[in-house]
Amino acid sequence: MNILVVDDEKLIRWSLKERLSREGHVITEAEDGKAALEAFNRETPDLVLLDMKLPDTDGLSILRAIQKASQDGPEIPVIVITAYSTVDTAVEAMKLGAFDYVAKPFNMDELAITVKRALETSSLKRDVRAHVSERRSTFGVHNLVGKSKAMRDVVELVRRVSQSGASTVLVRGESGTGKDVIAKAIHYESGRSEKPFMNITCTALQDTLLESELFGHERGSFTDAKMQKKGLFELANGGTLFLDEIGDMSPTLQSKVLRALEEKAFRRIGGTVDIKVDVRVIAATNKDLEKGIAEGRFREDLYYRLNIITILVPPLRAKKEDVPLLVGHFLKRFSEEFRKESRELTKEAMDKLMSYDWPGNVRELKNAIERAVLLGQGATIGADDLVLGRPGPATTGEEGARLLKLPSKGIVLEELEKDLVMQALERTAGNQTRAADLLGITRDQIRYRMEKFGLMKGEEAQR
Repeated sequence: MNILVVDDEKLIRWSLKERLSREGHVITEAEDGKAALEAFNRETPDLVLLDMKLPDTDGLSILRAIQKASQDGPEIPVIVITAYSTVDTAVEAMKLGAFDYVAKPFNMDELAITVKRALETSSLKRDVRAHVSERRSTFGVHNLVGKSKAMRDVVELVRRVSQSGASTVLVRGESGTGKDVIAKAIHYESGRSEKPFMNITCTALQDTLLESELFGHERGSFTDAKMQKKGLFELANGGTLFLDEIGDMSPTLQSKVLRALEEKAFRRIGGTVDIKVDVRVIAATNKDLEKGIAEGRFREDLYYRLNIITILVPPLRAKKEDVPLLVGHFLKRFSEEFRKESRELTKEAMDKLMSYDWPGNVRELKNAIERAVLLGQGATIGADDLVLGRPGPATTGEEGARLLKLPSKGIVLEELEKDLVMQALERTAGNQTRAADLLGITRDQIRYRMEKFGLMKGEEAQR
């Protein structure tokens, strides 16, 4: 690592260079503020050791200049060096963003440990930012494909919501319209992007398990609670929690979610202490919540708490002009993913897509293009390469159409379910999202079945 040492005392610069060089670092020296800024702009060091008292300026001015220069690049840690009589100045430097300070005379071993800690922290921050940048590239608002007015309105609202302080957002739309994509775009375009994005499908688990997943539990709070567990509200602190299909959540659990939203606090199952959190909750549903309220299945107070900002995602049949753009997006994505040569649709194939009503919305279109890219043989994708709608029955006869004929001796339903899950995972090389699509269920639901049947492996089983 390249370290810039700024100090007007030659002996101190020499001592630091001797000690830190033995740690494998490359040392650049500067004896005053002017030389420090020139070296900083020339070398772009990984860390700066900065004396607070320089012959031509004060260290705080140099620190401000370094911070300003770092705004458009990587954050470079600064460790300030100060005399005991100027500790107040060091404290001020910490407020301005210095990583730490050491007081003269300092212990070389302790300073080397501080330098190591600063470099490790800086490296970790760079890794986090690189990860967030990659996720933003994958899930940011620019991935909301569409030129229709309905989609342009959605994109604009997503931009505004992501930059707002809204603590709750409700996303409504038919199944397959991409409500989860909207939720991720809001998160990764927001100031919360470096914090966790946690999600769960509310229909995937029974009430007791869902409560434990959301709020966690204390050790011994129920029979299988062998250790303390943090829930998603706690794990998402500072970030975003996406509650998919909240319209299917039981009224009892709805009341606990409402309390967490109102008080920004909750208790783990079996706990006695309130845990405060700062979480943006994005809830999504394809259900008629107003009808649910009238029938007593959805709490009216939770509805009004969630309905402060609502994003309505239009069905694909209402924005047919977006189909060609989505096709292009999915063709590029799956061609790269499966390392297939890029192909285009024939006019007949595009006409087939444009004349279809898309009951499964964008998800159905995505699956149709994925299948065509995987299985298509020609230089182009023709109309016959596109399979739309549900597959027809596997058998027909006197008993009527059946996808599967029940053996005369019967069958163990759980074994059949396990076998189908295993087949889906094998066909998709273990990709849970695509396996879930093959089975017509969500990723959370397939993970639940994988745990149920002991199909989780390694780290997956520990999540």
